[in-house]
Amino acid sequence: MTVRNVPSPLRQPSVGTARRTSPSVTAVPVPLPAPRPAPLPPGRPARRVPVRQILCLLPLLLVTVVAVRHRSVLVEGFAQLRSAQWPWLLAALGATCLTWVAAAVTRQGAVVERLPGRRLLAAQFAAGAANHLLPTGLGASAVNLRFMTVCGVPLARSSAALALYLLAEGVARVGLLTVLLLVFPDALRLGSLLPDGALGPLLGVLGAAVLVVAGALTFVRRLRSAVCSFLRTALGEARSVHSRPARALALWGGSLAFPVLQAAGLASVGRALGLPVPMAHMAVAYLAATVAVALVPTPGGIGSVEAALIVALVAAGGPVAVATAVVVGYRIITVWLPLLPGALTLGALVRMKVI
Repeated sequence: MTVRNVPSPLRQPSVGTARRTSPSVTAVPVPLPAPRPAPLPPGRPARRVPVRQILCLLPLLLVTVVAVRHRSVLVEGFAQLRSAQWPWLLAALGATCLTWVAAAVTRQGAVVERLPGRRLLAAQFAAGAANHLLPTGLGASAVNLRFMTVCGVPLARSSAALALYLLAEGVARVGLLTVLLLVFPDALRLGSLLPDGALGPLLGVLGAAVLVVAGALTFVRRLRSAVCSFLRTALGEARSVHSRPARALALWGGSLAFPVLQAAGLASVGRALGLPVPMAHMAVAYLAATVAVALVPTPGGIGSVEAALIVALVAAGGPVAVATAVVVGYRIITVWLPLLPGALTLGALVRMKVI
């Protein structure tokens, strides 16, 4: 009887051990298929409009439009500056550059969070250009609101910080004007600042505006609720800022330095062009003019600020022709020279998603 040899079963690898490959064999990785993009929701077309690129070019387009509209002012202003004393013009230029530093310090003082310093300063430079291209205050407010939001500050607190900045800047400007008028009571002939019979209608318009706002808050419940919520947030933000001495000092120190530097720039241009008015009186004229046009909704105050400054300098005792030359030269230095670099900075910040 023959015995059949039964083959032994194959030896299975133990659990947890890996098979060893031969040294002569090269492992080739198999490429995985690329993941398919998620399908768009039905009825929603693909986004092809380069919105951010358009926003980068929009400031340059607005600068071109504004410059073309005011080309006669630019030609006259540069012609006046050729005959000026250059040391005083350099002083005016330096004071203008320091205003952006003062604005950055004030913006930092209005919020508890630490903001990136270089980007904050660049944002103020860009906000100055935006402020001259949009109605008064809207351009700078929009740029700074977006900047704080990108930095991680919630929208409600960013709006409260913006309101606190505007309040501090207004209080500092009016307070400085009041102090200078007390120190130099003869700096302005106040009767010449307003035409005859204009005070009554002006007070009537202001009273009507107050009544309209009060009526809207009284009868519109949603508006009243939104305003009360915003005031609570703003008061909480103000308490948080003033509980830190460094923030409070930055807020009020920057708010006071900003109009001082602006007035110093105008006084320097006045000295450069030989305006026969004391520098302190020119500072009073500047503060009075800017307070008077604060509610005029023109882009960057272009037009209204010039007219108010000329009237104020004439009220301070300057000749009309020289006062006009001083105002045009001052606006060339503070508005037109920084406008194109500021617009380029604004476009760069939009492209880098800083704002």
